[in-house]
Amino acid sequence: MKVLGIETSCDETGVALIDDREGLLAHRLYSQTDLHAVYGGVVPELASRDHIRRLLPLVRAVLDEAGVDGRDLDAVAYTGGPGLLGALLTGASVARSLAWGWGVPALAVHHLEGHLLAPFLEDAGLDFPFLALLVSGGHTQLIHARALGDYSLLGESIDDAAGEAFDKTAKLLGLGYPGGPALARLAEQGESGVLRLPRPMLDRPGLDMSFSGLKTAVLTALQKQDWRPEDVARAFEEAVAETLVEKTRRALAQCGAPALVVAGGVAANQTLRAGLRDMAASEGVPVFFPRPEFCTDNGAMIALAGLRRLQAATLRTDELALAAPEIAARARWPLAELTP
Repeated sequence: MKVLGIETSCDETGVALIDDREGLLAHRLYSQTDLHAVYGGVVPELASRDHIRRLLPLVRAVLDEAGVDGRDLDAVAYTGGPGLLGALLTGASVARSLAWGWGVPALAVHHLEGHLLAPFLEDAGLDFPFLALLVSGGHTQLIHARALGDYSLLGESIDDAAGEAFDKTAKLLGLGYPGGPALARLAEQGESGVLRLPRPMLDRPGLDMSFSGLKTAVLTALQKQDWRPEDVARAFEEAVAETLVEKTRRALAQCGAPALVVAGGVAANQTLRAGLRDMAASEGVPVFFPRPEFCTDNGAMIALAGLRRLQAATLRTDELALAAPEIAARARWPLAELTP
């Protein structure tokens, strides 16, 4: 079974082809970082227009690399939400048009489910159930994944997501866009313990998190003293990582999951990875990460999610329709609305 995956939820255009027996056959990713950098953040209209320019060339490149004709596919999977509505509609329109032309089904995939499944691209030993820490620019959530489509939200950030806090703090330090990776690189040069920032909400019960106050603490520290930027970056990164590690430890104890999955753009952060590995080892559970290139948005995770849904036969008739009356995309789509 071969599934083409198309991802256009925000500012990355991703296309990939996956096979149920041979695994990932080919993938391409185009980042719009340079396009949006001059504006200091993603401009939705520009993102949508750039997806239009990039999608078909990427599709051709993936099919050519894999040596596969579109008519030999079994389905086209695309990101149906959540994300920027215009960007989602671009990907959905192209995906459903291609599927109609090739005479194969098209199915909308939940973007966050794609992230949750991304570690399956790396390790065949991973299986449900597991606890997932989904940590990115738009979401920071602890999710108990019992089976495909059976997800319970245990805790989340009540304000800024961790990745968003990274970007905002990077801006305070005068770093460019995207700020998260730049801040992480700067933190490598900093000295641990020189500045200590608060660990938000660790003194409270529950699994919810908050990172907007941490950004404010950085601003206050910069106003009170002339700290070295690298030491501030190190202090911020350590505060975020320690908070996420402790909340994840508590979530493991609460749900009793036998494994931990970490996904999303911030999952590529090496300080966070090291902390989670140490914590998981002390708790006696294995931890699974996607490779760094699959932490950010990508077509491979969408192709895999589509493949898993097809294999599990969880699709409704309207999801498999070759010519649906409308193309649907959802800017907001709670993960809990999915069905097992």
